[in-house]
Formats: sequence, structure tokens, C-alpha cells
Amino acid sequence: MGKNNDNLIRKSIVEQGEFSIKKKFSQNFLLDENIINKIIDSASIDDLTGVIEIGPGLGALTKKLVKKANKLLIYEIDKDLIPYLEEFLKGYKNIFLLNRDILKTDVNLDIKTYLKGVNRIVVISNLPYHITTPIIMKFLEEVNGINSMILMMQQEVAKRITSQPNTKDYNALSVIIQHQAKTKYLFRVSKKVFYPQPKVDSAVIKLDIFSQTNNENNKEFYNFVHQCFSQRRKTLVNNLSNGYNLYSKVELIDILEELGLHSMIRAEALQLKDFLILYKKYFQKK
Repeated sequence: MGKNNDNLIRKSIVEQGEFSIKKKFSQNFLLDENIINKIIDSASIDDLTGVIEIGPGLGALTKKLVKKANKLLIYEIDKDLIPYLEEFLKGYKNIFLLNRDILKTDVNLDIKTYLKGVNRIVVISNLPYHITTPIIMKFLEEVNGINSMILMMQQEVAKRITSQPNTKDYNALSVIIQHQAKTKYLFRVSKKVFYPQPKVDSAVIKLDIFSQTNNENNKEFYNFVHQCFSQRRKTLVNNLSNGYNLYSKVELIDILEELGLHSMIRAEALQLKDFLILYKKYFQKK
């Protein structure tokens, strides 16, 4: 069966009502060969790479991944998709297809069980729009041994995650994810290459995960970052004084000046390293 025929069959499965799209799972199937190839090329997969795919849909990307990866661990929440995936992927021995909710799964245990013997692990996913951030944070916070992630998501979210200080997209999410991974915006994906077509364009980003994050209490640090950005148009002094009430505004200005930061600075002007230094200084003086 040729690749174009495969995709025609996938589309017809939906069009003819054999499979019903479920909005609760944010199901928009990518069928464009060029985009699929660009995603795979971005992942630098070789025959010793283990791949985790989240939400394979009808397997257009999966069918190519299985030919390049050493082992492929797939999570699909929709049980109705499993028979179609098994049909499209039959004959391959290096696939482990699990009908599970990724947010409720012990991924570390699955890695030990299904991805033995690989020398690196890459996560690839066309992420469900409504749970993009929880999935990313689960892998950054809970899962060990992941080297990189190639992720498709709403373009707006992709820009936030990869943005830099003093840009309109830079926010708490930018800082939090960049605390644990090197981020890179790869390319935009038109909404026209999905079936059914979503309302917005997507983008693909790459996260190269740090082997170790700084020795911070991540939850407390991330709460601190959120407070710094709590009202974007307000200064850092105002946001922190409204959130914690540990210091007077005069004392907060003194802390900023000790760190070489202007008293009227806003959170959007701080780099990750500035947040880390400010966080330590802020709670050391408490």
C-alpha cells in the first residue's frame, strides 16, 4: 500500500463515518507528507533511538517512525482508534501500542518495560490542544531519561514557550519550560494540512531537556515566577508585594537595586538567570 493511498484511506475512514472524531480528545489528524518528514528529520532518529509518540491518530507519522526507530512506544487514549492503528502497523515487531491516558500513566515504568537497550529517547507528538502544557510539564517534572521532545501545538503556545525577554509572547510559561529545557521554534504548520481542519495554525518546537535542573524547589520557584507575571502591565515590585506581603515596596526596591535591576522593571524584562537570582535573594532575606 503506497503512502498516498494510506492517507486517502485514513481520510476516508473519517469521512465515511467508520470513525467518529471526538472533540474531547482534540482530534485533528495530520496527513501532509512534507510536514511529517520535517518532524522526523528534526528528531535525528537513528537505529538506537527509542521514540515515544503521544496521540498517533490514524498513524500517518507513526508508520514512518517505526521504520527509523529502534523501538516505538505509542500512547493512544481513544480505544476506537486502536483497531485502525493495529491494521496500519501490522507486521512491525518494534511497536508497543498502549491504550492509555498519558496524564495518568507511569511513563518511567513503561520506559523500563518497553524501551530497553536504546541509547536515547525522543518524544514526538501532535499534542492535544487542551492539555498541551500538562503533558509537557509531566515529562519535564516526572519522566527520567528523555533527551528531547519534538512537539506540535497551537502556534500561539509554541511562541510563548520559545520566546525571549522583552517580547510580547514572553511569560511565566516561557521561563518555567526554559528552566528545564533548551527551546527552539522550528516551523509553522498551516491549519489546512489537518483533517478535520482546526481553527488555528500550529507550530513545531524542539525541547532539548537538561540532564539536571538547578537545585531549586521547582514548585516554589515556578509559583514565584507566576507571581512575577501575575499582572503583566504592573512592575515587579507591585506584583511581588501583592502576592507575598513579605516586604514593603521600599524593601523590594532595595532588593532589586542590590541585584542591579531597575526599581520599575517588569517581569518581561528578566532572563531566566535573573529570576533564579531574584528568587534566592527574595527568600534568603525573608
